[in-house]
Amino acid sequence: MAIHPLASPLSRPASPEQTGGRRIGVLLSHGFTGSPASIKPWGEALAARGYGVEVPRLPGHGTSWQELNRTTWDDWYAELDRAFDRLARESDEVVVGGLSMGGALALQLAADRGEALRGLVLVNPAVATTRKDVLALPVLKWVVPSLPGIANDIKKPGGEEHGYLRTPLKATHSMMRHWRLLREDLVRITVPVLLFKSAVDHVVDPSSLEIIKARISSRDFTERSLEESFHVATLDNDAPTIFEESAAFVARVTS
Repeated sequence: MAIHPLASPLSRPASPEQTGGRRIGVLLSHGFTGSPASIKPWGEALAARGYGVEVPRLPGHGTSWQELNRTTWDDWYAELDRAFDRLARESDEVVVGGLSMGGALALQLAADRGEALRGLVLVNPAVATTRKDVLALPVLKWVVPSLPGIANDIKKPGGEEHGYLRTPLKATHSMMRHWRLLREDLVRITVPVLLFKSAVDHVVDPSSLEIIKARISSRDFTERSLEESFHVATLDNDAPTIFEESAAFVARVTS
């Protein structure tokens, strides 16, 4: 299956001469039906500050929604887990971040790996939904393969994340089924967290933020509201804020 040119992974080596002689790594995950294209500018901004950056392409993404429908949460998480191991071998400290479902995967990694990572940077993370129609997914996914896509929720004119125009339902059900397990694991997360939430988000409703704040055990928790961006904030008007504040967060938690 051909991979979209902009969906290729991003890998940048650390420049310890910019970070006090230490190799600091940052692992970033894109969201559901998206691709590395949605967070590459974020990764490049961090790399410019000397951080080693890895942005993997999750299985089934950047190709076709049909291929995504043949993958599951376990496939996506395994790819992020492998990327973390590779980056950890090359780094003195690692911080993990993610957009949307990528934020959920990052949360799961933090729950599983504990203080092997130094912090989390989350942008509109998704761990729940209040939509009632998802209750039909266990049956609907066998009848209807896909529904209209969720890509390009961007306020900035001309924004394009190069995501799928269709949302595959078997893959969607896999993601939402694992949300339940993740919500139970949130209590195990103790590392510092910087969370960005768009004031207007047409993809992830406020329930995710409420659950994360209520259940996470991290005492070092900072929430930032993005007033000029929709869901894909890493490509939107507030992207410079995300880049600057996440770089400062990485520097602080790895000092």
